[in-house]
Amino acid sequence: MMTATTAATTATTVSPRLLPVPDGLAGERVDVALSRMTGLSRSKVGDMCSLGAVRLDGVPVGKSDRVTAGAMIEADLPAPQPAEPVPTPVEGMKLLYEDEDIVVVDKPAGVAAHPTMGWEGPDVLGALKAMRVPVATSGAAERQGIVSRLDVGTSGVMIVAKGERAYSALKHAFRDHAVDKVYHALVQGHLDPLSGTIDAPIGRHPGREWKMAIIDGGRESITHYDVMEAMPGACLAQVHLETGRTHQIRVHMAAVGHPCVGDETYGADPALTRRTGLARQWLHARELGVAHPITGEWMTFRSDYPDDLADALDVLRIS
Repeated sequence: MMTATTAATTATTVSPRLLPVPDGLAGERVDVALSRMTGLSRSKVGDMCSLGAVRLDGVPVGKSDRVTAGAMIEADLPAPQPAEPVPTPVEGMKLLYEDEDIVVVDKPAGVAAHPTMGWEGPDVLGALKAMRVPVATSGAAERQGIVSRLDVGTSGVMIVAKGERAYSALKHAFRDHAVDKVYHALVQGHLDPLSGTIDAPIGRHPGREWKMAIIDGGRESITHYDVMEAMPGACLAQVHLETGRTHQIRVHMAAVGHPCVGDETYGADPALTRRTGLARQWLHARELGVAHPITGEWMTFRSDYPDDLADALDVLRIS
């Protein structure tokens, strides 16, 4: 039996941990960023900094130093506890479809798919909980019902399983590439050829764990694209994903020299970002085609461009 003394010791056990700084915390003070990423108070983080117990990319930092996206914070921290979805209404998140097995949402930018360490903003599961929409209990506690995710900065169609049979069937469908995922991406410059395939393996960036990169030994990643419209300095492409790796479109487009407009994490031109007024990458999950997990009926769901993407398009079209 664990004694009270042993239990108290276990509760306060700490160990060195490396935490990548999320995009959403770029520019924040160290004490603010680490507090949001861990749940520790800012004063506690400040005390750790004064003792030299917090390092940024291996260098000790003060509490008022600023962090950059993808940088690594190293600190002695308690073991992390899994996040749980908290009912949180999300303005602008619409339900495109719902039945007893699935729910399809139109996810706004700035909303995560599910709770995660380092993210304190809204998430899809929390929004569904606020709407009293039940989801499957399969999967990790913080991402139950999630079969495919969208980046925080990517808007558009996303499907969530409500029942266990639906969850299992959808997981298999996404794993076997039996879904039709269509994105629209506004990228810098003009893609040449106008239609093509990018086949390059993707894995964690060797120097920035929060970023992805094309690397030897990465997971197979295949992106098909067709240019829909050209405009001064950019083009609008329709993208079909054969695989679904983290940041796949962003990484592949950057790798061929055409990062998504606004995606400064992957090399977008800051001047163009300012001109378009974008606060995130121009990338939208336009359509999702999938067989219903229970009936087998093929269903296609579509999301219109949100205002920020439509406005950026208008700016470049009249340039």
